[in-house]
Amino acid sequence: MTSVVFVHGTGVRAKSYEKSLARVVSGLGRVRADIRVARCFWGEEHGASLGLGGASLPVRTKNRGAGDDGLLDEDDPLAVWALLEVDPLAELREFAQAVRDDDEETGFVPGRVDPWETIADKVRALTLESVAPRSAASAASVAPEAGKPELAPGSAAPAAGQPGGGLPRLIADLAPHLDEAADRVADEISGSLGGTSPADGIEPIAARAVYALAVQRAEGPYRDDDPLAVDGADRDAVVGALTERLGGTDRSGFVAGAAKGVAVRALNSYLSPLSSLARTFRGGITKGSVPASGDILRYQVRGAGVRAAIRAAVRDATESGDGPVVLLAHSLGGIACVDLLAEPDPPAGVELLVTVGSQAPFLYELDALTALRRDEPLPAAFPRWINVYDEQDLLGFVGEKVFPGRVTDLRVNTRQPFPRAHTSYFAHQRLYDLLAPELPK
Repeated sequence: MTSVVFVHGTGVRAKSYEKSLARVVSGLGRVRADIRVARCFWGEEHGASLGLGGASLPVRTKNRGAGDDGLLDEDDPLAVWALLEVDPLAELREFAQAVRDDDEETGFVPGRVDPWETIADKVRALTLESVAPRSAASAASVAPEAGKPELAPGSAAPAAGQPGGGLPRLIADLAPHLDEAADRVADEISGSLGGTSPADGIEPIAARAVYALAVQRAEGPYRDDDPLAVDGADRDAVVGALTERLGGTDRSGFVAGAAKGVAVRALNSYLSPLSSLARTFRGGITKGSVPASGDILRYQVRGAGVRAAIRAAVRDATESGDGPVVLLAHSLGGIACVDLLAEPDPPAGVELLVTVGSQAPFLYELDALTALRRDEPLPAAFPRWINVYDEQDLLGFVGEKVFPGRVTDLRVNTRQPFPRAHTSYFAHQRLYDLLAPELPK
């Protein structure tokens, strides 16, 4: 039986690893029943943390911020989702402003039922019951048991051909937060549109706002919980179902130019290191980003521990099975695997390396890999290498031109904006379809 050792990337800790591992087990189990998935969780022992409790962070005094517009392409169809990642109600507010600007007669008319209150009531009544053929409870049943050293694919994996194979899991994540999100959007509709004349197009906008708010609440009020890995097809299935329940038609997330302008301003204000928002919340932002950015920095000078953990996982997989070993590695995990396999004494038994959203080719071009200099080829014993990337993932790079004849690049499209594109590979069912014929038997 082929063993796939799953190596996580930067910023991952126990809870997040269990979620990603469950997706890998479910996805591989759907396409290859003969696959055995083994753990390689290094984040707790070898990941970064602020050992002095953040003593290096300056105390903020009075600062004014300044941000620049124009960094976001206003014609990018993903702009709306990038906007809603920052402010789930921004598109709805833009719609309400346009309605008020065009409305000639506003105010309460005795005896008339406000059409916006009717819409708000429909929003409050939204459910996820009709979105997927399986219940959220059945989706949750594929989660692994904590503490087990290895997992075999379970029978609860989505059937081949089922639209959005990760849909039941997404529904399970969103369901506890849908009512609160729907109430917030309904209140916004009542407050900002009540008393104005009817206007077309509110249904998909309201559905997207409910979805974005539910995602935000699932990730915690300060995004302090693990980010949801969501495939764009599953996201669109949820939004489309919510839109239909409201009586509208989803238009794939496109918004008017004015709303795109809001996206430009909102995103640049949010991301700019000079913005007053970033400075105000610098302590929380810095501490929250330590696992992701700190793991990368720590690996550069303390990476031997991560590579030793991968070596041990490969050894365990080799000793416990009689089949080939595959390393499936995300992000920084892919860098560590390339470094390990390029060492003079690489672990025996690895027949295939699969890097997903990896920076290894980029670091080689920078001459920044640990075990391989830029003018050195991959060792002759280096295993077959498949590199998976998404063009929207700014942290995913290609390797065919960097290592000619030694790397095969596979492109996927999760239909997510960055940075969610970097965390959503393992929720994308097409990934497993592409890998199935490539995995050794």
